[in-house]
Amino acid sequence: MPRKIEISHKTVIFTLLLLAGVWLLYFLRQIILQVFVALLIMTIVNPLVRRLQRFKIPRAVSILVIYLLILGFLSLVVGLILPPLFEQTKNFAVSIPEYLGNIDTPFFKGSEIAAQLAQDLGAIPSQAVKVGVSFFSNILSVVTVFVFAFYLLLQRNKLDDQLSNLVGEENSKRIARVIDNLELKLGGWARAELILMTIVGTLSYIGFLALGIPFALPLAILAGLLETVPTLGPILGAIPAVIVGFGVSQFAGFGVAILAFFIQQLENYVIVPKVMQDSVGVSPIVTLFALIVGFKIAGVVGAILAVPTVITLEVLGKEFFFEKD
Repeated sequence: MPRKIEISHKTVIFTLLLLAGVWLLYFLRQIILQVFVALLIMTIVNPLVRRLQRFKIPRAVSILVIYLLILGFLSLVVGLILPPLFEQTKNFAVSIPEYLGNIDTPFFKGSEIAAQLAQDLGAIPSQAVKVGVSFFSNILSVVTVFVFAFYLLLQRNKLDDQLSNLVGEENSKRIARVIDNLELKLGGWARAELILMTIVGTLSYIGFLALGIPFALPLAILAGLLETVPTLGPILGAIPAVIVGFGVSQFAGFGVAILAFFIQQLENYVIVPKVMQDSVGVSPIVTLFALIVGFKIAGVVGAILAVPTVITLEVLGKEFFFEKD
């Protein structure tokens, strides 16, 4: 006789509510993403705002000053760096097969892969243009994120009292503790990574110029961006520069390799300990896995937000699921 399976109405209601919640999260994913990025900006900027407030500058004015500095920096980047970056990236995509073809050795046959790379890399300029167009077409989303961040920063000091009135004193303490930990870990990590990328990119650019390496700007920016990838990042960032260097001459190729090795050692033993001393990092294995998963789910945006998401989940998990009695 077949066994009768009974499902209570509570189980049905719970399942329906769970599915509705998942659907609602998916439907609001764009807003949730914007709020998350705004929270990330708040954790980065708030310590700077606090420092300005020590000089008796009102909080709103301090936030506006930081925003104006950010806007000025972005304007400088757009005005001075983007035009030569697009031009050099385009020339690099066209020229890299030629440089590969000049590296025919018993261990590396550049000419055999030059033709395939010519086809693949030829799409880089058009892809870069598409990314730029996509960015400016979503400028409203960018403005929305910064507006969210502005109000989060403005209300940061009043957050504890507002939470207490909303969810009660006990729950407000836990939520406030989570936000403080996020500001410490997430903000510290983000600021440290920005500093590291800037230092590595600048040192690479100066070194490439000194060695006479073509396309120094995009190669240096690539090296700086790949700094976020643990262990493999510096190696991957050095490979294109080394290829271009050997395409110019053996001296330039070995010079770039030595430069990349020197920067990596300087980073490991001097820059990272100094920059990361006040921030809490994430395991390299976890970081690499998060970057791969983030890129698979949401492309470049997913990769950028992968590590902040891991740090946020870690903070939430320790507070709400693994709290010690």
